[in-house]
Amino acid sequence: METYTTDEALEFMGFGKFQLLVLAYAGMGWVVESMEIMLLSFVGPLVREEWNISAENESLLSSVVFAGMLIGASGWGFVSDKYGRRICLLFSTLFASGMGFLSAFSPNYSCLLALRFLVGIGVGGAHVFTSWFLEFVPAQNRGTWMVIFSCFWTIGTILEASLAWVVISVLSWRWLLALTALPCSLLIPFFGTTPESPRYLCVQNRTSDAMLVLERIAITNQAALPPGVLIYHQEAKVDHSDLTSEKEDLLPVSEKECTFDNAMSFKYGGGIAALLRLLSRKLLRSTLLLWFAFFANSFAYYGLVLLTAQLSDANRSCTSGQTNVVPQKDVNLYKDTFITSLAEVPGLILSAVLVDWFGRKALMWFMLFTCCAFIGPLVLQQNELLTTVLLFGARAVAMGSFTVLCLYAPEVYPTSARSTGVGIATAIGRIGGVVCPLVAVGMLRSCHQMEAILVFELVLFLAGVACFLFPIETKGRGMD
Repeated sequence: METYTTDEALEFMGFGKFQLLVLAYAGMGWVVESMEIMLLSFVGPLVREEWNISAENESLLSSVVFAGMLIGASGWGFVSDKYGRRICLLFSTLFASGMGFLSAFSPNYSCLLALRFLVGIGVGGAHVFTSWFLEFVPAQNRGTWMVIFSCFWTIGTILEASLAWVVISVLSWRWLLALTALPCSLLIPFFGTTPESPRYLCVQNRTSDAMLVLERIAITNQAALPPGVLIYHQEAKVDHSDLTSEKEDLLPVSEKECTFDNAMSFKYGGGIAALLRLLSRKLLRSTLLLWFAFFANSFAYYGLVLLTAQLSDANRSCTSGQTNVVPQKDVNLYKDTFITSLAEVPGLILSAVLVDWFGRKALMWFMLFTCCAFIGPLVLQQNELLTTVLLFGARAVAMGSFTVLCLYAPEVYPTSARSTGVGIATAIGRIGGVVCPLVAVGMLRSCHQMEAILVFELVLFLAGVACFLFPIETKGRGMD
């Protein structure tokens, strides 16, 4: 009897209308997270001005969001692998939207801090949108479509910069918080139409349910399923010769280990089994390097977002000899942030062109080292035009590197541990987000621009080395 796997079914049917609908829904989730992150560039200085808080408390307002995302990313990852992708998407969206809207009515700084922490927990589930989308995409299209998917992040950053430019000049930061939470709530009415991942259903031994999803894909795409019966394991199709290819030896997830995954799932809870899988001998090196790469990429990317907003204020205050100058509602701030947000577009185009040709690993370390080169001159104060140009280039390659990393991580891990693996890696990345405001804001406010930039240079360089040391290249590989 002929058999086929989910990967083979998706490749046979190709990328079509069904995947475009999934892309639109998942992309909106990505827009939501990027808007909440970009929001931090604008709210901190305005809250500091209105409530007369210290520079340290201003930094803390950004850090608590990332602290919440750290908890949310790992927590929602476990929920996704144990109860399904759809459940995670619904509840993380509801939580983020509700807490974001409530934060607009905060009566004081402490309340705002607590509510933004809760927003971070909700937004921490956004990485599940990535895994969910990629589990519908055929292997040969995955690199290009992940880059296209990342365009939604850039749309979110540009939308938030435009929103802040308009709203803050005529209203207040409270309106900005409320309007930023609005796109998240737009996902809820369409939840009933979202399908569960067929890969996840197969892992849960729900092959008949997975078959229904695949039939729905075939009907929507006006394509046919492969002949035969859907299976999860491929033991019957494996060549049992004594000769094993080097490529198979290097795969972190070999199909012949599926029975081991199931045995662990029965012995332990789903989340514990997934965690043990991540720390197994075959995955340990990839896991540890991914953790550092996510930390460094988050530190660098979010740091660059904050640098755009903070460099001009820091330079003005340090030049005047005052280290506690109250920030101004400067139109140039929104203009510069808008311009550097546009830098993500060429970064994505570059990634789309090179990711399936250059390979994941090489493209990541090349872009990280290039980012080092762009921000290097900022160890010394530069004029506003040159600073904007350098940040534009740095933001482009940082976005490119982060995009490829978000593609690489789901490709490394098996379906049974994918959301947990990506969730924990994303959570580790949020630690970088917690720390970077202390560097990008705290050190700059203290007139230590050179030291701040050197910290960024060191983190980026080490991240490039980590990407170089990744044990495998996932270009063209199946996801399980």
